Amino acid sequence: MAHLTTNPADKERFLCIYPAYINSKKTLAEGRRIPAEKAVENPSCAEIRDVLTAAGLNVLVENKMYPREWNRDVQFRGRVRIQLKLEDGSLCQEKFGSSKFYIRCTE
Repeated sequence: MAHLTTNPADKERFLCIYPAYINSKKTLAEGRRIPAEKAVENPSCAEIRDVLTAAGLNVLVENKMYPREWNRDVQFRGRVRIQLKLEDGSLCQEKFGSSKFYIRCTE
């Protein structure tokens, strides 16, 4: 953690999304972060990447494992990083204001 930069355009500062965050089959204890009725069934990193890329966001896919995931199969691996801010601190897309935007969408 000591290596984190303050530059919002650096990859370490991108917002991280694991598929478990939006998986309707997961419980809150298993890592789901949005209401089950707004979640999708078993999303993959590729699907998340495609949707976010179509929305015009800069997206990176990493071969990482969600710590709460008990199943270690390859199909459950992956993490998506999303760039919300440019190097000067301005938003990449005004319609996606901040990580708080995603919380408001789920209420």
